[in-house]
Amino acid sequence: MRTPPRVLVVDDNPTNIRIVRARLASEGYDIVTAGDGEEALAVARDTGPDLILLDVMMPKIDGLEVCRRLKTTRNAPFTPIIIVTAMADSKDAVAGLEAGADEYLSKPVDHAALCARVRSMLRIKALHDTVAAQGEEIARWNATLERRVADQVAELERVSRLKRFFSPQLADAIVAGGAADPLRPHRREISVVFLDLRGFTAFAETAEPEEVSDVLGAYHAEMGRLVLEHEGTLERFTGDGMMIFFNDPVPVANAEERSVRMAEAMRARVRALSAAWRRRGHELDFGVGIAKGYATIGAIGFEGRWDYAAIGSVTNLAARLCAEATPDQILISQRIHAAVADLVTAKEVGPLQLKGFHRPVTAYEVIRLKQATPGA
Repeated sequence: MRTPPRVLVVDDNPTNIRIVRARLASEGYDIVTAGDGEEALAVARDTGPDLILLDVMMPKIDGLEVCRRLKTTRNAPFTPIIIVTAMADSKDAVAGLEAGADEYLSKPVDHAALCARVRSMLRIKALHDTVAAQGEEIARWNATLERRVADQVAELERVSRLKRFFSPQLADAIVAGGAADPLRPHRREISVVFLDLRGFTAFAETAEPEEVSDVLGAYHAEMGRLVLEHEGTLERFTGDGMMIFFNDPVPVANAEERSVRMAEAMRARVRALSAAWRRRGHELDFGVGIAKGYATIGAIGFEGRWDYAAIGSVTNLAARLCAEATPDQILISQRIHAAVADLVTAKEVGPLQLKGFHRPVTAYEVIRLKQATPGA
């Protein structure tokens, strides 16, 4: 509601308009007037009064019809209407209230009653406007909240999808903008780690399915924890085998070191698991192959079933080194060894004649990680 409030006075008698106008102007109100029903509708539309004093008996369109039209106007703001009727005709007062009027006054209009009615109706107008404004604000908040919830749900769905492929740290970094379109095919140099259990096929043929499930559950849990700890990307696991790579989707400066440190931690953990398995009569161990090179990486599959995969000779090399490794052995390619020579104690193996490779391949066995030099 504006300040000062605007009051529309409607009466076909100029003297009545002049008297009422003088009385309300003395109270500080902004007064606009109309001399008949048609003019009243036009002035109400053009000036947007906060309150209307409306005479019942008027030419062209009477006050009751004006009231009905004003109250049924779509999207019009709430505007209190006080009808003014002859004191002897209570039927007009009743008809006016049924037409939508909010209050009535009888002629001749008493000054005190006029001012009191106007103040009362303007208080109601102010309260109504406040409630309406709060309702609009709540609607805006709700719309904003709905958008935020929708955005958050979309982000959670995206994170959930990404966590099928990446460690939580990498998935969060992607959502935060750490990598753009990670599922679109792209080329990058990566370090690839293949590992699998030795003796698993024979074990699975003779053991009960529940035993096989228990062994795989413990193995996957421990290996998975180390993959996440070193922020690797789990490309896939198939029963007893796993493929992990580093430097994608978020580039890292020490992909080779991460891959070797993870493999050494896995070997230490499988040694403990193997000891427990042997006590239960299961002869299981594992081998690892690690290689470095360029691969094409991205989502492959079809609608409803997608995997995140690295394709290239580097993955084949890591897989062949893994297959060549003896129990408890970690074999690394020449490029990996060149990058981590200061980190590990290793010995040359080969040259190896690996399936799918025309030339013999030089590899290295990781014996152990070197102890860090104090103060280094």
